[in-house]
Amino acid sequence: MTCKSCPLLVNYKPHKKEKSMEELSKDPKTIAPNNTDQQFDMQSSNVTNLVKALIKFQSEVTDIKKDKINPFFNSQYVDINTVIGHIRPMLSKNDLGISQGNRYCTYSNGFYVSTTLFHISGEWIKSEVRMPIGGKKDAQAVGASITYGRRYGLLGLLGISVEGDDDDGDKTRKQ
Repeated sequence: MTCKSCPLLVNYKPHKKEKSMEELSKDPKTIAPNNTDQQFDMQSSNVTNLVKALIKFQSEVTDIKKDKINPFFNSQYVDINTVIGHIRPMLSKNDLGISQGNRYCTYSNGFYVSTTLFHISGEWIKSEVRMPIGGKKDAQAVGASITYGRRYGLLGLLGISVEGDDDDGDKTRKQ
């Protein structure tokens, strides 16, 4: 997959005059994510072995306890290193592995963090989340977004819960 500005386009070739996204999506040599004939790959063609291993992993993994305090929001969270340390032995035991990365798309002006779960058979599934970059939009803000995206990407893709998560916003309503 190659693209001048976004890896969501397949077989993109630069043109003397840049084509619009609408023109590209109608071009049979180019496949855009909204084209119903083919979608952006988020998993391998077969995931049978991976699903079996993931089900086994999920039966063994326990909730993760929050271990850090955010003094700015007076809240607790689970550190990315705690998440990785908690899951790594069980992933290995079930022939699973994780890879995470990020990308910036100039077309959508979006910053994305991806999490891919691999099985020893070669099967894989991928999750990607668009992350905001807050604060001064400097290296520190980008790093914080990457860490946040990695943590929640792992938890979401693997189906792991964190003890005491306020996912329904109840804490906010009580204030």
